[in-house]
Amino acid sequence: MPLASSELILNADQSVYHLNLRKEDLAETVILVGDPDRVPRISQHFDTIEVKKSKREFITHTGSYSGRRISVVSTGIGTDNIDIVLNELDALANIDFDSREPKQALKQLRLIRLGTSGAIQPDIPVDAFLLSDYAIGFDGLLHYYQSERVQHPDIQYSFLEHSAWPVMRSVPYVVAADQSLSNKLFSENLLRGFTATNAGFYGPQGRVLRLQEDAPDMQKKIMAFRYKDLRITNMEMETAGIFGLAALMGHKAASLNCILANRCDGTFSKNPRKTVDSLIEYTLEKLANFPE
Repeated sequence: MPLASSELILNADQSVYHLNLRKEDLAETVILVGDPDRVPRISQHFDTIEVKKSKREFITHTGSYSGRRISVVSTGIGTDNIDIVLNELDALANIDFDSREPKQALKQLRLIRLGTSGAIQPDIPVDAFLLSDYAIGFDGLLHYYQSERVQHPDIQYSFLEHSAWPVMRSVPYVVAADQSLSNKLFSENLLRGFTATNAGFYGPQGRVLRLQEDAPDMQKKIMAFRYKDLRITNMEMETAGIFGLAALMGHKAASLNCILANRCDGTFSKNPRKTVDSLIEYTLEKLANFPE
């Protein structure tokens, strides 16, 4: 049955509603960044730029780097925006806009989050790069979809028991990166980790300014959690949503993190821009050498 105009919303030029992109604007390799200003910091390295489009916080540059076509898309902050971005990227790839129905032959996108994060383990240094093998979502997004097949309930239940998770909060979910994509991005310059995706920056990540937390010991419990050889290494606000939705849609997803802060010792990077730029250059070189 064709999708109604209220469900698949297209602009007059047949671009998707929020991203303002037409099908031909999107590459199959997509770098996702939270900060819109980070898009030109990446595309300045391109050999050519063919597309520059924007709407609200969503900015896209598509071009070529060392022969590989790449799109860079800003998501803004949080998994609520990830829900918009991944659904619209998938629509561009896998829905026929004339019939308004999913295509028979589905396209698989390669999605790489390139973002910033704070470490919650004392041995992870500021300015390190971390590749997420798993993510635990404290945001609740994935529970709005039939998602049990991509979740890891053994880890989830172990965390729930360990943390005595407050019943009024969203139930945490655990999802994995695409292993083949992550392995292509990995090198000895990176740490591997288990990332916590939070519903906010302050209270949800245990930051107290004037408002008090509902569970003041929760951050210590998160830091202390162990499941076999896994421990939660860092916190941010997008990775679990990307991993979960990508897996449900049949896309490959990975997450690269600049560690700009260490919450254990209260330190912050002295030159965060340099650290982010170094990760940008690392990621582009890795993508340039991917086999087709």
